[in-house]
Amino acid sequence: MTALPDCAVGVDVGGTTIKAALVAPATGGLVAPRATIATPRPASPSRVLAEVVGLARALAPAPGTPIGVTLPGVVRDGVVRTAANIDPAWVGFDALSALADLVPGPVHVVNDADAAGVAEAAFGAACGRAGVVLVTTLGTGIGSALLLDGTLLPNTELGHVEVDGCPAEHRAATSALHREKLSYRSWAERLTTYYLHLEALLAPDLIVVGGAVSASAGEFLPHIDIRTPITAAALGNDAGAIGAAVLAAGRDRAPQPAY
Repeated sequence: MTALPDCAVGVDVGGTTIKAALVAPATGGLVAPRATIATPRPASPSRVLAEVVGLARALAPAPGTPIGVTLPGVVRDGVVRTAANIDPAWVGFDALSALADLVPGPVHVVNDADAAGVAEAAFGAACGRAGVVLVTTLGTGIGSALLLDGTLLPNTELGHVEVDGCPAEHRAATSALHREKLSYRSWAERLTTYYLHLEALLAPDLIVVGGAVSASAGEFLPHIDIRTPITAAALGNDAGAIGAAVLAAGRDRAPQPAY
């Protein structure tokens, strides 16, 4: 088995911020403090990639360090297919090839929530869990990662399912909490409606709630009333960058769960 590199850079591109970290792929730990900048406006491919490359070069200890990048959309073979919370110019854009032209060494491009799911399954709240695990990332929108026995089923985009007549993320993302000045309890009622819908569709064995707001999980998680066990992400807002770095380094599967 090929040994993993000592470190890799993970860059997590969101609708509001871009987060980057130097990660030890074998453990998922951060080698240095995470860097965060605002996502440029407009968030066009050229502007975002310029920021991504700048962050990666600042963090990488040497040329050729693996670099993984997340994007908030469906990514197939490095090509972005949807762009719900980022500039529409990304649709059809070959992000993997563009990134490979800008930096030396291995590169990887992945859906943002999928990266977070990989990280949580490898090192976090879903580590070693058998069965169906649903990881949701609450932020500008709602991302989702679906794993079966540690294997990712990519690009599920379950934040876009229709609930109460509109995409779920319009009413239940963290952005709605702040935009409408909801109390955590009122927001938890919306999350309950959303997770009940996913529960009926998927019958998951565990739901993991990630995103920056997971740091305040005690304020809303106890008020989410569903049957499925639900827990806060162990890696918090670092999960996307960690997962991107791990994938870029060549670790593409979580440890197998113990039955």
